[in-house]
Amino acid sequence: MQGLQNRLTQWFGRPAWAPAVIATIGCALPLLMGISTRHPGFFWATIGAFMASLAHPLQRLGMPGMLLMIGLGAVSIALGFWAANDALSSVALFACCGLLLAWLQRYGNETGKLGISLAICFCLGQSQYGLGNFDNPYAIAALFILGGLWVSLLGFGLRGVHGLRMWPEHPGIGRLGKILKRQALRTPPAHWWIYAMTCLLASMLGSLCLNLFPLHRGYWLTLPIFAGLHLSLQRSMLRILRTGLSMLALAFLLIFAGYNLANTPLLSMLILLPLILLCRAYQAQPYGFFAIQTSLCFLLLTESLAQDWDDPQSRLINVCIGAGISLLVTLTVHTFWRLYLRISASSKSPGKTGRMSADR
Repeated sequence: MQGLQNRLTQWFGRPAWAPAVIATIGCALPLLMGISTRHPGFFWATIGAFMASLAHPLQRLGMPGMLLMIGLGAVSIALGFWAANDALSSVALFACCGLLLAWLQRYGNETGKLGISLAICFCLGQSQYGLGNFDNPYAIAALFILGGLWVSLLGFGLRGVHGLRMWPEHPGIGRLGKILKRQALRTPPAHWWIYAMTCLLASMLGSLCLNLFPLHRGYWLTLPIFAGLHLSLQRSMLRILRTGLSMLALAFLLIFAGYNLANTPLLSMLILLPLILLCRAYQAQPYGFFAIQTSLCFLLLTESLAQDWDDPQSRLINVCIGAGISLLVTLTVHTFWRLYLRISASSKSPGKTGRMSADR
């Protein structure tokens, strides 16, 4: 029992109830207005509020991190909307998104968490295009920023309640660069290049599926792809399979719950807000858990105003395709890399034995 408690503390840390309350209040206001008015603009404000709440406002870099996530998230959503009409631009931006995710993960968990959050925003922007009559990327980015600034205001208030400086002194850019460089040197370059190739192939395959087939609500396909890609999985085939199966199980559970709560938006909101509170209070420390947890929260917020939960087949198909692409690409690259290492090791061994016999 004590070992399990220590493992949970290692995974999730101590509960951060103050940021969790801010996340719940920040998402509750635009979500309630969106349910009452059915205007899609409040949905984007809710997404921006949750994006901003991922940063911890009481930490030293909490407020700059919050503003950075708001600005980059708005750019990602606007790019997703802009590229949704053009297949070539969509594939190119998905490829860039995969490479950016791999590059940010190289510099540690915190930058990797920023990368997966931006990838989720891009997927939502690309897949929400055409679902309603609100398809202006500039207006959507502005509403996203407004929702994030509302949570930032709550974060500044929380710092004031704790007696902290509103804008504390931050470490210099040079010091941060040294820390990130030291973190990047822990990953072998060959190992990272293989992972970058995995992210590139998986994101491009997901974009091709979205553009070639008429898939409804495509973020159910793309989010499992990005959530199933992380650097630590390249070391074990068992962990790859376990992550893919856990994503499928959680997505099936979410679809089943949405199907049963299809015609009760107020009740779904009463269930959604406590889940946001718990997920933000117990935010996962490892990157893999954080990616799955954040993807599910964004899916819950995205589907809170959906009217077609009585037709879960398209969601199930998309989830299976996305998880299948992630598993297939990761396992294929992992297998070829292992074969290459074995072949190179076997080719070097005869030379060594020949030299040893010659010396004798």
